Amino acid sequence: MLTLDQQNALRDQYRRQRPNWQPATEQYATLVRTHLPRAGRLLDLGCGRGGLVEQLAHPLPQIIGIDPDLASLREHRLPQMPRAVADSYHLPLPSGCATCATASWVLEHMAQPARDLREIARVLQPGGCFIFVTPNKRHPLIALNRLLGRISGLQQQLVGALYGRAAADTFPAFYRANTADDLARLATQAGMRLVTLLTIADPSYWGFMPALFPLMCRLEERLPPSIQLHLVGIMQRPTQGTPTT
Repeated sequence: MLTLDQQNALRDQYRRQRPNWQPATEQYATLVRTHLPRAGRLLDLGCGRGGLVEQLAHPLPQIIGIDPDLASLREHRLPQMPRAVADSYHLPLPSGCATCATASWVLEHMAQPARDLREIARVLQPGGCFIFVTPNKRHPLIALNRLLGRISGLQQQLVGALYGRAAADTFPAFYRANTADDLARLATQAGMRLVTLLTIADPSYWGFMPALFPLMCRLEERLPPSIQLHLVGIMQRPTQGTPTT
């Protein structure tokens, strides 16, 4: 089983070989810190039990956590943070209330992403940003994951065995907003614009078999940018006009 500590150790090893490389989560965090003003209101979609918000030192009254899973919200590691049970396609919030919305590992779970992104655009202020990190559907590992997802129960069993993730924390993945073309098209449909999109390699996910790791490092180097494992990006609502409804 590949633990998070082991995975981070592999990332450190990969970074030593390529000093300019940063994992997707670090680049995502940098974008959030850059685009979230101190006085801004942050909407954390799919907030779960915590995550980046624990590292931001942002005033808790100015963060709203949204997640469809009540148990996760009850176990959130920032109990004073305002949060609500809801889906990203039906947010119990007024229009234009958020300076910045974030979503880490959420887009791949959206069954109808056009609907979700229209709702996210609605709650953003003019000029507000939606910042996300999500897998790239075109990467070979994700293609394998999608194939296993079609075999009932097998995907959850393997995720649990290889990465130690509980079945309750493994949600259906659709990958309908998980290529550069999909994201640009969906942003436009929602009345936003895709202003930043980074593609980021990460061979550490294959570390459950140590012999595979050097091979995957070489594979990642040969993949074109459009197929690299992770997508980190920003959609922005225009400073004028109303998002598409």
